[in-house]
Amino acid sequence: MINKIAESVDEALGDVEDGSTILIGGFGTGGTPYELIEGLVRKAPRELTIVCNNAGTGNTGIAALLLAGCVRKIICSFPRQADSYAFDDLYRAKKLELELVPQGNLAERIRAGGAGIGGFFTRTGAGTLLAKGKESRVIDGETYVFESPIHGDLALVQAEMGDRWGNLVYRKAGRNFGPVMATAARHTVAGVHSIAALGELDPECIATPAAFVDRVVQVPRHHALPEHLEATRA
Repeated sequence: MINKIAESVDEALGDVEDGSTILIGGFGTGGTPYELIEGLVRKAPRELTIVCNNAGTGNTGIAALLLAGCVRKIICSFPRQADSYAFDDLYRAKKLELELVPQGNLAERIRAGGAGIGGFFTRTGAGTLLAKGKESRVIDGETYVFESPIHGDLALVQAEMGDRWGNLVYRKAGRNFGPVMATAARHTVAGVHSIAALGELDPECIATPAAFVDRVVQVPRHHALPEHLEATRA
């Protein structure tokens, strides 16, 4: 009988090797797998490369991972935002490497990794510092830049509901990077707010099929956030 439900976050994460590349879902506070990130902090791996949209705020979520000294490199679109002092301090101290990627390119690089595509050409970033060191090609009179796929050893995503097979349904904007990240990692762990019985999830609403999920763990719906950010949570 297939049952991917773990009894705890620590069990769901299993062993996380030093130097792993970890894809972490979320857009701001929406769809961020806070409990899974906290579990990762407890395991204290080192020299991680994390791929995410934002570099964290305050001292929770991704910021907590940075403050714990777990991360060597971050690949993201928006490293600086309100209360991003964890990233700022580490980056200015040259203790953290940054690869800045336009948001559309980030999503497509992850999707390419999951789809087995060897990369793609895009006009985004052409003629800027972001194109330095990358192959360029003129197509129909326009300059395109080659972007390589992103693969992960582990993906951490947050969904609204899941079943014991690993099918996932997301809530509104909380979906964001979750589906593509789940396809691009060798191992995917999903935090869900509720567990559905088999057949209860509408197939038309399943954004991440079970084939892309290895472990599912139920986590609380509410997580303590800085007061000024709580209203923005999806």
